[in-house]
Amino acid sequence: MIPFLNLKEINLKYEVAFQEKFAQFLESGYYVRGNEVKSFEQNFAQYCGTAHAIGVGNGLDAIRLILEGYKILGKLKPADEILAPANTYIASVLAISQAGLTPVLVEPNIKTYNIDPQQVKEKINAKTKAILAVHLYGQVSDMNALQKIAKENNLLLIEDAAQAHGAVYENKKTGNLGDAAAFSFYPTKNLGALGDGGAVTTQDAKLAEIVLQLSNYGQATKYVSRFKGINSRLDEIQAGFLNVKLPFLDEINQMRKRIAKTYLEHIDNEKIVLPQPTDFQSHVFHQFVLRTKERNLFKKYLSEQEIDSIIHYPIPPHQQDAYREWNDLSYPVTEQIHQEIISIPIRENLTDSEIFYIIEQINRF
Repeated sequence: MIPFLNLKEINLKYEVAFQEKFAQFLESGYYVRGNEVKSFEQNFAQYCGTAHAIGVGNGLDAIRLILEGYKILGKLKPADEILAPANTYIASVLAISQAGLTPVLVEPNIKTYNIDPQQVKEKINAKTKAILAVHLYGQVSDMNALQKIAKENNLLLIEDAAQAHGAVYENKKTGNLGDAAAFSFYPTKNLGALGDGGAVTTQDAKLAEIVLQLSNYGQATKYVSRFKGINSRLDEIQAGFLNVKLPFLDEINQMRKRIAKTYLEHIDNEKIVLPQPTDFQSHVFHQFVLRTKERNLFKKYLSEQEIDSIIHYPIPPHQQDAYREWNDLSYPVTEQIHQEIISIPIRENLTDSEIFYIIEQINRF
């Protein structure tokens, strides 16, 4: 079986450096928000081209903390509407709900799988206060169009960059394309920790200060809470591991792009719809997502050929039990996507023989 992902094998190249970091971690005796976290925050901010990066517990919390921060700054208030793609992973929507705001789902562009700017325009009303642009599967959203819409309507523009570390758009990296951005360092990400982790990036010093405090019980100084915060801190040891891996991120992304380019050039099957990247620079191929109307049959076929595959994601947010109030709503484009998509392996340690075997078998389907 060609596994979809093999994290142990992917992380093997860093093992010696990880062990050194762990030894330093033990020696330091400082386990929460120590020098490794501070170092990673500086390194990641510099990498993204932002003034600030704040390490937090995970990607969902990163979005929520941005929204809570804007509430404190007076730019959002409870029940304000936040536009988000209807086909995103549910964490994007949960963060909006948990911040006491109202998610409004917007259909994606069927070609890019990202939020459709034209549909965004049609959803804006007096209650709309922000757009959450999710760079799904590693491809940057149409940020030029979204920036224009946000400016014209005085809306906040927030990036969910959990799947797009290091993607470049108009000579800027993700994390520096809106008012603030949320990242996840879940182990499967292009920049993955060995556990949960996340970050917020922004150019806004006031927002950065508030997010930092909110993520640590709302504390400005120890035992002095300015706000009703939460406990969502990037682990010191995970920050150390991320410091090891960050210098290799661009190389990892280039490896994934090379595999994607090979797939795009050689997969040729009329039953299969390939990804349609608008720009290779702005896509880091966190996933390589195909579409087929015969998905169940195709997935079974791949398994029979010893090729692992995953569906990202089988159930859209509006059809989840968690959002029963939306279950009767219709989002035809989103529903088509969720019924047809299937992801094939694109991990950076795929061998050429594995890549061409996958292509050969897909073309035979």
